[in-house]
Parts: sequence; C-alpha cells; structure tokens
Amino acid sequence: MTNRDTEILRSVARGYKRHEIAAQLGISAGTVGNHITSIYRKLEVSSNIEAVAIASRAGML
Repeated sequence: MTNRDTEILRSVARGYKRHEIAAQLGISAGTVGNHITSIYRKLEVSSNIEAVAIASRAGML
C-alpha cells in the first residue's frame, strides 16, 4: 500500500467518514473513495472493518 493509502486507512480505523478524511487531507471525497477502493483491492477485502482488521494484524496500522 502507498503512504497515502495507509494514512487514509488509519483515519478510517479512527472512525472518520470519507468527507472528513478529505477535509483533513485537502483532497476530494471522491479521491478518498478511490484510495479506499484501491485498499480493498490490495487487501482483498470488501469492507472497512475487514480492511482495518487485516491491516492491523499485518502491522500496517
């Protein structure tokens, strides 16, 4: 995963919504969504909960 992917996943793990993450990072909510889609694909998951769980177990977060 890229540094930005990890940064976004950390925010997701903290409970932030896409629009909140976008505001924090100065990017659009659509771009956050693209990163989340990319994260799902890379981790082979289909939800935020799965992504956070797998990334945590792998020591990425």
